[in-house]
Amino acid sequence: MGTLFGRGALALLIGLLTMASNAQTLQTRWAAGVTPENVHREYPRPQMVRKNWVNLNGLWDFAIVNAKSSSEPKFDRQILVPFPIESQLSRVRASVSPTQMAVYRRTFTRPKGDRVLLHFGAVDWATKVLVNGKEVGTHTGGYDGFSFDITDFLTQKGEQTLVVEVTDPTDSNYIPRGKQVRKPGGIFYTSTTGIWQTVWLEPVPMEYIHDFKIEAATVQGQLKVSAFVKKPFETPMKVEILRSGQVLASGSISGLLNGVDASLNGTAVLNITNPHLWTPEDPYLYDLRVTLLDRAGKKVVDQVTSYCAFRELSLIKGKDGQPRFALNGKPYFMVGPLDQGFWPDGLYTAPSDEALKYDIEVTKRLGFNMIRKHVKVEPERWYYWCDKLGIAVFQDMPSGDGFIGPNDPDINRTEESAENFKKELKALIDGRFNHPCIVSWVLYNEGWGQWDTKPMAKWLKDYDPTRLLDAVTGWSDRGVGDMHDVHVYPGPGSPGPDKNRALFLGEFGGLGLPVPGHMWLEKGWGYQSFKTSPELTDRFVDIFDGLRYLIGSPGLSGAVYTQTSDVETELNGLMTYDRAMIKMDEARVRRAIHALFLPAPTPEEVSSTSERGAMVWHYRFDAPAGDWMRLASPGLDWNVGPGGFGTEETPGAIVRTLWNTPDIYLRINLDLPEAIPANEVRLRLSHDDDVQVYLDGEKVYEAKGWTTSYSNHRLPSSLKTLAKGKHVLAIHCHQNSGGQYIDAGFVRYREGK
Repeated sequence: MGTLFGRGALALLIGLLTMASNAQTLQTRWAAGVTPENVHREYPRPQMVRKNWVNLNGLWDFAIVNAKSSSEPKFDRQILVPFPIESQLSRVRASVSPTQMAVYRRTFTRPKGDRVLLHFGAVDWATKVLVNGKEVGTHTGGYDGFSFDITDFLTQKGEQTLVVEVTDPTDSNYIPRGKQVRKPGGIFYTSTTGIWQTVWLEPVPMEYIHDFKIEAATVQGQLKVSAFVKKPFETPMKVEILRSGQVLASGSISGLLNGVDASLNGTAVLNITNPHLWTPEDPYLYDLRVTLLDRAGKKVVDQVTSYCAFRELSLIKGKDGQPRFALNGKPYFMVGPLDQGFWPDGLYTAPSDEALKYDIEVTKRLGFNMIRKHVKVEPERWYYWCDKLGIAVFQDMPSGDGFIGPNDPDINRTEESAENFKKELKALIDGRFNHPCIVSWVLYNEGWGQWDTKPMAKWLKDYDPTRLLDAVTGWSDRGVGDMHDVHVYPGPGSPGPDKNRALFLGEFGGLGLPVPGHMWLEKGWGYQSFKTSPELTDRFVDIFDGLRYLIGSPGLSGAVYTQTSDVETELNGLMTYDRAMIKMDEARVRRAIHALFLPAPTPEEVSSTSERGAMVWHYRFDAPAGDWMRLASPGLDWNVGPGGFGTEETPGAIVRTLWNTPDIYLRINLDLPEAIPANEVRLRLSHDDDVQVYLDGEKVYEAKGWTTSYSNHRLPSSLKTLAKGKHVLAIHCHQNSGGQYIDAGFVRYREGK
């Protein structure tokens, strides 16, 4: 989610950016159990598993020095790897400026094996690795894994010394960084510097499987496995699909050529008849085994185990001609939370694998079938749990460099920035390509780093045609990709019909609830804030009720609710930041989400808003006397004009009558031809700012703040029926700052069949 341009909220967010966050002690329940001996002990790469490996997580010697200093660092403290330097769980909790360097050191014993590989899950951002005082290699990029063959730098006996040097410019230059800033606040959070994923050693034979690419994006049961092997040689490789230990299909890659420095060596094609397809509701995985044999084809030289799934993504046009998301050839509505992937104790790094899994389990339990991973890339085990538990993933490219407003042209990147962006984007795709849970790549979020949109979208779609592409989420749409994506807070909302692309609501919601004792600071914010859990739940149910209408027409294909948990000063979470509480009534949330998969309700206008045409209202700018909201007829001192009312620059406004004073009072008469059950009626409203709505003199809705689109609201439960005959709809709206707008009407919903 991002700043709302042209709004009074912009000043609020700018102010929040200066808030200090160095005094927080909030932790999750998993933090207390983290020790140097048990920290992230799980094998970190579930899609390419070898039996023999050495986990290097734990306490390392640590120092922060001037990046240009030539003197030896003084290791005066220890850090718990793999937690970021800024985090509580690192035991350091220090900031590292762009002019400083973080230096890690530890010793290890050489494992048995022909070659020894040193793996890093991720280090943010520029890394230099030394073994026994000699430079092994360097790497730049904060989100992708990398490895070095350190064999030639090791001694045969005795302890080996590993030193890792890291510098991180964070938001001081162009690098992809997502939500990380040096001065956190508002929608931006504490930065992550240094090692933040597992570090491990892996002994391998002289000739070994370096990597492989799995392509199973088909319902026909065809699997392609492309192998990457170190060293040039010509020995066969066997690929097998298994279920419960039984081999279902096998293939081979033989005559491996050009195997220099992990180049592509060949592809095996396997086929399964009537494959069991993967869906979030039925996340079926097949086991996969890749074996490198000797020249005779008998002895195992190297072997890794993995898994795969068969699933296919596409767009299908409905009867109305509007393309919709399809999974395995059938229309599939995707709905899930915006997931920032931050933790109060570990920042970018979850305190444990159990914690990493918990967020996904809660998401599933509440009824969602999708997660949008927001401008962050997770450790591979997170995607493994999504694969295994069953959740579709929209994966963002972390943003960086400059940004644009909704109506601005693309930014201009330097050659260095452009090349780095392309390198890190390719690394993201290559590193997570084999995970079936990932259904879409998200290229640009809300104009952050948006550059060369059309050619970059074409490159990405050509590079991975098996997935959907969300080229631009939020604004600055360029007409490319598989979907037209908008953000509407609190919403819901949708783009208009598009004959070539699916319609997607990339962000909405943002409903906030402070929970004292479970907050990063004493105060925080939400796009709309509530005081109690029942009030929050009521509003959640309302906006999801409105979402159902958009599925039917204009044909929305998916939606992303903000967000999984609170994050630092943001209080918009389904859960508190420490994951101690789910803020709403789980059963009601689940019912509201499950209703999205029922036939869409059919709307019937009771009293139209001014979205499609002008509705004539009585209005005045000064406070009317007496029982003005109840009288059958207004006095002669009321003006008459078409809705909506406001100023042109207000986002989402359809202005037909200028209103630029502090207050406006509105009335319109209704004449219902029949009685209508109140539970079938929704108040449809767009307001900026504070509003009170009356029906026949009784207050039926009240809200503080503003919206940027029309949204639906249930009538009070005490109101059972809207009687046949005449009624009065009356509104008072008060302007605080920024834009201003008011319009309303009633819509009746009949359940679809």
